[in-house]
Amino acid sequence: MARSFRFVLACAAMLATGALLAGPMVRAAGDEAGAQIRPVAAEKLPNVPGKTISAIVVSYAPGGKSGAHHHAGSVLAYVLSGEIRSENSATGPAKVYKAGESFFEPPGSEHLVSENASASEPASLLAIFIADDGAKLTTFDQ
Repeated sequence: MARSFRFVLACAAMLATGALLAGPMVRAAGDEAGAQIRPVAAEKLPNVPGKTISAIVVSYAPGGKSGAHHHAGSVLAYVLSGEIRSENSATGPAKVYKAGESFFEPPGSEHLVSENASASEPASLLAIFIADDGAKLTTFDQ
C-alpha cells in the first residue's frame, strides 16, 4: 500500500511540475515574503459528499517564508524541489523536508513554521487538501 501511495504522489508531483510551466503564480494573501501559490486542480469527491480535493503548488524564493496559518481540512504536502522547513502544532518540532519527502497536517492544527530552508536556492511543494466544498483553504493568523 505504501508503495502505491508513493507512486500516486510521484504522479501528482509530475503533474504539478507541468503546471509550474503553465500559468502565473499568485502571492498568497497574508504571506510574509517569498511564497507564491498556484492552484493546480480542484474536484468534488463523488464518494465523499460535501468534500473537495484540491492541489496547489507553493513556491518559496531563497529565504522565503509564510506566517503562521491554519488550513481547512487535512493537508498532505510533497516537496517538489529544494528543502522546506515545517512545524505543525500537532506533529512535533520543526523539521527540514527534502525533495521527494512528504508531511501531513491534520485538521484543526496550526502551521507554525513554513519556509524555504535555504537562503540561496528556491524550493517548492505540492499541497493536497481534502476540505469542505467551498472552504477557504488557508487562513493566516493575525
